[in-house]
Amino acid sequence: MDIKPVSNRMYGFLILFDMHTDFFYSVLADLKDEDTNERLNTKANHIAWLAGSLVQQRFDLENMLGGELKAAADELFKDNKGIQANVVYPNLSVYQDDWKKITPILREKLLNVGEDELNKILEFPGMSFPLFEMISFNTYREANTIGQIALWRRLLDYEPMKYM
Repeated sequence: MDIKPVSNRMYGFLILFDMHTDFFYSVLADLKDEDTNERLNTKANHIAWLAGSLVQQRFDLENMLGGELKAAADELFKDNKGIQANVVYPNLSVYQDDWKKITPILREKLLNVGEDELNKILEFPGMSFPLFEMISFNTYREANTIGQIALWRRLLDYEPMKYM
């Protein structure tokens, strides 16, 4: 794992980015596609939506850093779109392929992001904050969402997520 970021503020985020990269594959391991849209009669976000939203988040962050790539399921997730009833979300292999595609590109951008860019203010309807805070939030959300999928594994009677 080569981490020599331009910004010392990014070091910890890159460690977590690499951990989350591996955990994404681990938390999805051995899941059957027919189970990934299961909500167990709740309003909770299911595995397919959670996994797709993580992929979308990485593509969105890459775009904030100057890229123009789009996830295969962009239409289902763009503009922070929530879960949609009566929609069958893509198979996990679609998300895994996109994860494999975006991860090295985004990692390189995060590794080389400069202080001026980290301080750049992002504008969204009703709010604004620095890019650094967006990266902070995304890192937190990746961990949180992987944890939600890990819980779904247990609720759907799968083996626990493996960390190695």
